[in-house]
Amino acid sequence: MLKTPTKPVDIRKFDYLLANNIITKAELEAAIADASKGPQDLESVLIDKYRIRKVDLGVSLSEFYQCPFIEYSERTLVDRELLKDLSLDYLRKNYWVPLRRDEHSIDILIDDPHDIDKGLDIKRAFPGLSIRFAVSLRRDIEQFLLAATTNAHADGWSINEILGELVSEAKQEEEDSSVGHVDENDSAIVRFANQIIADGYRLGASDIHLEPQSDRKETVVRFRVDGTCFPYMKIPASYRRAIVSRLKIMASLDIAERRKPQDGKIKFKLAGNRQIELRVATVPTAGGNEDVVMRILTNKAPMPLQSMDFSKRTLSELQRIAEMPHGIILCVGPTGSGKTTTLHALLGYINTQERKIWTAEDPIEITQEGLRQVQVQPQIGFTFATAMRAFLRADPDVIMIGEMRDKETADIALEASLTGHLVLSTLHTNSAVETVIRLLDLGCDPYHFADAMLGVVAKRLCKLICKECKEGYHPSKKEYDELVVGYGADYWERLGIEYDDALTIYRGRGCDACNHTGFKGRIALHELLVGTEEMKELIQSKARSKALLNLALQQGLTTLLQDGIEKVLQGHTTHKQVKTVAMR
Repeated sequence: MLKTPTKPVDIRKFDYLLANNIITKAELEAAIADASKGPQDLESVLIDKYRIRKVDLGVSLSEFYQCPFIEYSERTLVDRELLKDLSLDYLRKNYWVPLRRDEHSIDILIDDPHDIDKGLDIKRAFPGLSIRFAVSLRRDIEQFLLAATTNAHADGWSINEILGELVSEAKQEEEDSSVGHVDENDSAIVRFANQIIADGYRLGASDIHLEPQSDRKETVVRFRVDGTCFPYMKIPASYRRAIVSRLKIMASLDIAERRKPQDGKIKFKLAGNRQIELRVATVPTAGGNEDVVMRILTNKAPMPLQSMDFSKRTLSELQRIAEMPHGIILCVGPTGSGKTTTLHALLGYINTQERKIWTAEDPIEITQEGLRQVQVQPQIGFTFATAMRAFLRADPDVIMIGEMRDKETADIALEASLTGHLVLSTLHTNSAVETVIRLLDLGCDPYHFADAMLGVVAKRLCKLICKECKEGYHPSKKEYDELVVGYGADYWERLGIEYDDALTIYRGRGCDACNHTGFKGRIALHELLVGTEEMKELIQSKARSKALLNLALQQGLTTLLQDGIEKVLQGHTTHKQVKTVAMR
């Protein structure tokens, strides 16, 4: 591509970089000279030759232009309808692209929001609309344009192509009242529903959220990746019913029932004959709408305990109590924190020919040879409690219950653990100590529970620093003090880490592999409360949670926050990410 003539560089654009010693003035002047000679623009030279992080460059440009900085991400879709009357060659040459619009305004991505000539062209292209500028790099604007005009992904249709088709049909319906209403069996709706699932899987989403809005607003599709939701796209409001109905048909749900929640499953075949399963939940929302949440399940093998990010003490204690002949082990945490994965890892550790192991799950996400796995079906009365009673008549050594949802299930599990069986289960609580209090509040007998309890594992998933762009740096004294306070000054000494010039912690610089977030994947944080004799005495006396926690800390418990800070010091994550999932 021929280099576009440029006007003299306003170095005030890079004041942030200079003020924060990210680049020296001499280096900046050299970069300007390089850009004037070669085919690359100045920002590209700064990134490629002088290793300036895109995020730092973005902050500098945002401060100078007083508008947001947006970098390229395949998660951000350009509204293709806005490109229909524009020349792509013109957009590539002038480095701007319309991103999205609403009723009164339009978002424009541009390399120079101060360029008056480009601003006039944009106003002529979109008369009557308020212009909202966002600054971006030229290389990123080229990628946005390329993505918006690419025909299709390797695994199916282009979501942009299908969306463009839906938008065209919506406009045609508005203009011609004789056009038939598009329903859930329309080919574009079918392809769109399939492509949402395919794109969610391709981007590593754990959940797909379809959120219809009232008052003729567009329906929002959001993906949850590594624990964080982000908006993926919007679709015309007139198709919200058709899309929801299509997904309900795929999940074998009643499309005529919109007044109450429904649950179902979709078995979906991807390109290459790979099959995935999705748990589908529909929830009635305001304005007569229905939200749809699809959780992507991959039928996978159990992970070994050694690869689950346990500390040495926690791993050895877990292995010890898992080998006990009877008692109860609980894994607790929020939805999607890996509780079932942890229990299956424990079962994998003790799964031998000599043991008979029964599991009751909803759904069966992980399978392993040697286990007798049962899918509960509450709609026909086959609950966890019913399954437990059946198991006790089937000569078990080990029983795993997917979740303790009520007192009945908890009581049967405690009874089984006190009569010669090892019982594993999950619970939705915030910490190991809180689990004890929750079960006692539920009405469980404190003497029975104290006798049965072997251990409670609390678990969270925290974002993992991207391995491709991971970099070490020397933290400030303030950062160090925050780590000490978070860990607990009384316990920090056992780590033996002083603040000196050699202290290094890590962060993600941001790269294409992690969509410039600095994070890719997740790491587990754990907290293990062991049922020692002293702990059992406190439980029997119905002691308060603070007394239980103090004793556990004295006996070597590492809290979720402490385990997270240890993983910060080991270079796996950041303190900010730990604090988002684990607090004191």
